[in-house]
Amino acid sequence: MEKVFIGLGSNIGNRKKNIEIAIKHISQVLNGITVAPIYVSKAVGYKNQPDFYNTVVSGFTQLSPEKLFRKLKEIEKKTGRIKRFRWGPREIDIDIVFYGSIILETEELIIPHPRAHERDFVLQPLSDIQPEFIHPVFRKTVKELLLNLKNRSIIKKL
Repeated sequence: MEKVFIGLGSNIGNRKKNIEIAIKHISQVLNGITVAPIYVSKAVGYKNQPDFYNTVVSGFTQLSPEKLFRKLKEIEKKTGRIKRFRWGPREIDIDIVFYGSIILETEELIIPHPRAHERDFVLQPLSDIQPEFIHPVFRKTVKELLLNLKNRSIIKKL
C-alpha cells in the first residue's frame, strides 16, 4: 500500500458540493482517507474566472499510479467536469500530488505534480494533514516548502 495525496479544486457550480461528491467517490478508491480543510484561492493562469475551492485528500492505495490516475479521471466525469480550455474554469479538478516517494513522468502523468511545490493552495491544505511529508524531488518537508514559498497568493480557509 502506498500513501498518496490527491489535490481537488472547483470553481464552477456548487464548489463545496462538487468537492464533497468527488471525495465520496475517492473514498471508494483509497483506504483510510484524511481530508484537509477547504481553502479559497484565486485562479492560476486564466484570471477572469471565479475563485477556486481547494483541498487535499490523503489515503492508501494498491493501485498503480496509472490505474489511480484513470480512476480519478472517471471520478471527474462522474462529478460533472466539462473540458473547456487549459487553466480554465472547472466543476472539479483532481490531481495526484504525491504517490509515496515515487518520481514518475509519462506522456499523461507526472508525479509529483510538477507545480505542487509553488502553490500555496496545495501546500497549505497538505500542511494541515501532513506537514512533515518530504517532497521526493526537493527533499524538503511540506511545511518547509510552504514557509519558503515566495509567490504566495491570498488564500483563506473556508
